[in-house]
Amino acid sequence: MSVESHRGAPKEPQNGVNVGRRVFLGLAALGALGVAFGNSVHNFVGDAVGSGLGGLLPGGDRFRIYSITGTYPKIKRDKYRLKVSGLVDHPTTFTLADLQSMPKTSFTKAFQCVTGWRVPDVHWEGVKLSDLLDRVGVKSGAVAVSFDSYDNADTESLTLEQAHLPDVIVAYSMLGAPVTTEHGGPVRLYVAPMFGYKSLKWLSGIRVVDAIEPGFWEQNGYPVNGWLDGTTGPNNPDPGLT
Repeated sequence: MSVESHRGAPKEPQNGVNVGRRVFLGLAALGALGVAFGNSVHNFVGDAVGSGLGGLLPGGDRFRIYSITGTYPKIKRDKYRLKVSGLVDHPTTFTLADLQSMPKTSFTKAFQCVTGWRVPDVHWEGVKLSDLLDRVGVKSGAVAVSFDSYDNADTESLTLEQAHLPDVIVAYSMLGAPVTTEHGGPVRLYVAPMFGYKSLKWLSGIRVVDAIEPGFWEQNGYPVNGWLDGTTGPNNPDPGLT
């Protein structure tokens, strides 16, 4: 683990498709019902990578694999670095081994895509985002957290309060194994109480900031807050979701 100053500039959207709030709410309703809407608002890259328990169709237990860029960044596990910077007392770069040495959290929860497909009973393991933020120390004036991806295209954001939810983690294991490249490994974000677009893959940077920076999908029409019940306010509407 090394300490350094780092602040990556927000990435410009690529291949954007503006879906808008009305469409999002429609997709959210479909997602809540587990109905397949299709993949027109995403760049669909793979058929499915499954847990071995279900079929290929949305509503089964298999993942559909998406990518903004049409490719998967390949990061060797021993070369992985996560830079935490911005309004923090101790800007730090974590290796995968650093993350694995921290107190871990694990739980089993579903992964729900806003387009309707859902994978139930996914086992997740990693470090609470709140523990990472406590490690580096958050300065006064901070209100949000922004996330960057090794694909140099996707970005995401959470409020500081959302970042401290107990099931928002920096995940290095899922489905009982290390997170694969296709699933966003070796390390990805998992935001359990929100739709999948908030769970950024190939996590490269965490920046603590003084204002919400809408992520890639938000810049293309998705709400900044994508709770699983379809509401879009800053606060979790249903404690049962966490």
